[in-house]
Amino acid sequence: MIPYLVTVHYRRPDGRRRRLYIPVLLMLLLLSPLVLLAVLGGVVACLVTGVSPVGALRGAGQLLWALPGTRFELEYDRTAVMVSVR
Repeated sequence: MIPYLVTVHYRRPDGRRRRLYIPVLLMLLLLSPLVLLAVLGGVVACLVTGVSPVGALRGAGQLLWALPGTRFELEYDRTAVMVSVR
């Protein structure tokens, strides 16, 4: 399943908490010109280095498909960040 929502929890050093909800599909639509340029740059890089572009795209797709359920937590002093992909 492709991820559809990224939740970012942020705790500031003063103790206040923030929560951001980022819809993946909306961000993909808004940034689609940049995504297209990134894919084209990746294909060119694959051809220059001798890596199969189809295999690289397949691997990137599998990585994207495996993202739902991933949680990343980072805490430093009194600041904390947690990223959750659903």
